[in-house]
Amino acid sequence: MRKITVLTMLTLDGVMQAPGGPEEDTSGGFKYGGWTASYGDEVFGKIMQEELKPAEYLLGRKTFEIFESYWPQHAGFWPGINDGAKYVLSESREKSDWKNTSFLKSVADIEALKKSEGADIQVWGSSELIQLLLKNDLVDELRLKIYPLTLGQGKKLFENGAIPAALTLTESVVAPSGIIVVSYKRAGEVKTGSIEV
Repeated sequence: MRKITVLTMLTLDGVMQAPGGPEEDTSGGFKYGGWTASYGDEVFGKIMQEELKPAEYLLGRKTFEIFESYWPQHAGFWPGINDGAKYVLSESREKSDWKNTSFLKSVADIEALKKSEGADIQVWGSSELIQLLLKNDLVDELRLKIYPLTLGQGKKLFENGAIPAALTLTESVVAPSGIIVVSYKRAGEVKTGSIEV
């Protein structure tokens, strides 16, 4: 069975919308696009290089269309995104000229993909898709890059749809710029109890 890993940049208050640039996603009147631009350092750069290695990708339609219009012309920075298989959850799209792209229609299609043979799958951006995956317990790992700022508005990672779930920390790095990179793997059900003094 394939593992699904969500890779997300987010603020301390959970906003993940438009980290890469002012015009990336202005929906809802979002005016802070490109909020990651003033951060970064050598440590974080090495982490990002590792994350950009070739993989297979599961994307929501909106993120796919942003990627589709940009990455084919910028292969030098992220060659893996052009060569890797891209699976896109969409009710309206059925084809693309971007190579190695397939379209899925439902959660059942994602479940079948997860059970199929092949490489593990990464999810980038795609806030609505991530919430759908979380709601249906299809996320095996969260790889979060938490930036030291708050925005107060914008699409959030856990806006709607997360189920109660226990997680285990598998990796953590604090970059000099203040970015915290953490990986959590799914670890069963939430356990409750009383704290004894």
